Amino acid sequence: MTATGPTSAKRPRIIGLIPAAGYATRLGPLPCSKEIYPIGLRPDPDGSGMRPKVVSHYLLEKMRRAGIEQAYIVLREGKWDIPAYFKDGALVDMHLAYLIVDVPYGAPYTLDQAYPFVRDSLVTLGFPDILFSPDDGYARILRHQAQSGADVVLGLFPADRPSAADMVAVDARGRIERIVIKPRTTDLRHTWGIAVWTPAFTEFLHNYLAELPVPTENSTELFVGDAIQAGINSGLKVEGVQISDTPFLDIGIPENLARALSNVVQIPA
Repeated sequence: MTATGPTSAKRPRIIGLIPAAGYATRLGPLPCSKEIYPIGLRPDPDGSGMRPKVVSHYLLEKMRRAGIEQAYIVLREGKWDIPAYFKDGALVDMHLAYLIVDVPYGAPYTLDQAYPFVRDSLVTLGFPDILFSPDDGYARILRHQAQSGADVVLGLFPADRPSAADMVAVDARGRIERIVIKPRTTDLRHTWGIAVWTPAFTEFLHNYLAELPVPTENSTELFVGDAIQAGINSGLKVEGVQISDTPFLDIGIPENLARALSNVVQIPA
């Protein structure tokens, strides 16, 4: 596959980072991990017919289109069907590795599990249970980061359910002014669905989490948007790029899973 993302000998390597440690409690019992729930079809590589295409395949495909060749998927114990499915990553033309986390306190802690492995890299974050277009979303945010030097670049989408999203205030220059987590009411229109960040934010996230009180299972959940807002408060340069005029689809919500099963059937040429 030809890489279409930005390349530079002087830039850090680009690593995908995918949190997959959730329990999918909103969906109830499933026959497999949510991240490998089949959504649509794909051609079998040997040309013998069609095969199911799992939801996280779409995300990995978009990362690969941006030239990303390596990714870490962070799991919790018991979700062994994910590495059993993707194995070494040959299915998506990537090198995949798996990390195990045992902290049920929110996605920032899950992401920080990768700290020793990605601390010197450009990190591209993707959530394996969302579907979005267009296919060049990661190429866009990587290009913007290279041009702007921002510590974090967020890929922005319209929010169809602001009360369930990280709502983003962005100024005319594309600077993120603030992130509001799941507001009851808001005039903000955009949320974020993908991101790229530099080693500066990886280090900030690691230190930020280390300074927080030790969480328990009864602690208030910490969101990635909380950590990014803390970075903004500390002076990190956070910018946004609008990726689409259409909201992304989070299949972790039952009605969205039904929509995906009805409407999203992607059969690449």
